[in-house]
Amino acid sequence: MIHSLFLINCSGDIFLEKHWKSVVSQSVCDYFFEAQEKAADVENVPPVISTPHHYLISIYRDKLFFVSVIQTEVPPLFVIEFLHRVADTFQDYFGECSEAAIKDNVVIVYELLEEMLDNGFPLATESNILKELIKPPTILRSVVNSITGSSNVGDTLPTGQLSNIPWRRAGVKYTNNEAYFDVVEEIDAIIDKSGSTVFAEIQGVIDACIKLSGMPDLSLSFMNPRLLDDVSFHPCIRFKRWESERVLSFIPPDGNFRLISYRVSSQNLVAIPVYVKHSISFKENSSCGRFDITIGPKQNMGKTIEGITVTVHMPKVVLNMNLTPTQGSYTFDPVTKVLTWDVGKITPQKLPSLKGLVNLQSGAPKPEENPSLNIQFKIQQLAISGLKVNRLDMYGEKYKPFKGVKYVTKAGKFQDSPYTHPICAVEGYWLVLVQGAH
Repeated sequence: MIHSLFLINCSGDIFLEKHWKSVVSQSVCDYFFEAQEKAADVENVPPVISTPHHYLISIYRDKLFFVSVIQTEVPPLFVIEFLHRVADTFQDYFGECSEAAIKDNVVIVYELLEEMLDNGFPLATESNILKELIKPPTILRSVVNSITGSSNVGDTLPTGQLSNIPWRRAGVKYTNNEAYFDVVEEIDAIIDKSGSTVFAEIQGVIDACIKLSGMPDLSLSFMNPRLLDDVSFHPCIRFKRWESERVLSFIPPDGNFRLISYRVSSQNLVAIPVYVKHSISFKENSSCGRFDITIGPKQNMGKTIEGITVTVHMPKVVLNMNLTPTQGSYTFDPVTKVLTWDVGKITPQKLPSLKGLVNLQSGAPKPEENPSLNIQFKIQQLAISGLKVNRLDMYGEKYKPFKGVKYVTKAGKFQDSPYTHPICAVEGYWLVLVQGAH
């Protein structure tokens, strides 16, 4: 299936390669570099690229490209999911999935890739199994290995490798038994100039950190599970129980893992937390313009909207800006033409605004009146869809674990479109302000 794997940084350097059958020349990546040059953004590179003799399937994670080489047709999502598993494993082992971390642990990286893929086919991809096969790096273990010449590879086959619950290792014991769940949601929305919602949906995940002794059997129920669409499950979930009762029943892996990812597509359930009013105008045959932005809360459900930062990509003819903020501070980079306004928190009593003059190059043509706006913010202890965990029950063990649930609304993403200008991207959701509903 997967013939070779290349790791490429943002500069276009291939800093690691792994081959499972025969060596494929690095020149095959030239097709990937051509597609990368044509893409407007690194995240817009096509995930599947066809070449005369191979298929290149890639993902972009943490400023790195994972490019796999395929010789025959395979389900692309299968390969993409495996590449994400590889990146997640590096993150779990090294604390970060970066070029520096991979280079510092290159021996363990090759050992992991050798275990995760057998003759081109995925073999061991669960974190619990891999950690028994290959010990995670520590300073003491690195010193001992360098002195004795030993490796991180385990001497025995993991106990869960051949069991019907391969995601959980046997004999787990903890002094403090804890189970934590993070409900993280992102909103994608298109808003027309009048403020009406053209399109809105929520992408959400539930991440778990389970540190329970023995072999616990958990059941997680929700107050309103029917609002979830297109739910993707961890293999530990009993799907029939979810279909019949809308209850998540599972024997959890040990440690951190993603329990489910889901989508809420009904626009009636999507509450837009903030609104943005802006007026950016330029006069014909003039070297100046007016700039005016105001931000206010719309539906925050009683929670504080914090960490607000506005980023505006101004036209190239802009020389500098003389603005006055009613709250926070701003900076303008004359090289990149990016205005950054650090707002902070929104208080309904006094809405933050940024007003002033824009100075342009003399003799330059009149620029577009609506540059793109990016607004970042965060709302703690709020799932914007209204999803709430009802209860968590445990069976199979006699102790009572400590349980906790945290909600947070984070950055969503909306892709630029020629029919929807300008973009106002919001951490929590991404808005697109358009001249009219298209």
